[in-house]
Amino acid sequence: MLDIIFYPGNGQRPHYVELSEDFYEWLAKSDFSKIGESAGKKIIIDDEEEEVPIVDLELENRRRFRSFFIEEIVGESDRMLTKLGESPSKNEYQAATYKLRKLQELRKCLENPKYRYLQRVV
Repeated sequence: MLDIIFYPGNGQRPHYVELSEDFYEWLAKSDFSKIGESAGKKIIIDDEEEEVPIVDLELENRRRFRSFFIEEIVGESDRMLTKLGESPSKNEYQAATYKLRKLQELRKCLENPKYRYLQRVV
């Protein structure tokens, strides 16, 4: 599993979003990887200052990330409904909804003003 990490700007605990390698590979090849620029920045993590490569979630980057995720959520919802049909099994449902659930989790983090920085992969 790989993580995308959202950091608040005030030394509070970061939020980790765990992703499968397949999902992260898809993200890396998508427009997600072209939004913002990762730059080394010193931030406080667990009471210690560390330099990490992060994207500043300033207004324009946040807007572009949000637009990307909303567009992908709409497309994935349509693909998922078509794929699932009328009565999927629990395993089929969980497998088919993984990408949609992760897209939603990432979107919600991006919309949360508490998070000021994003680290693409750990």
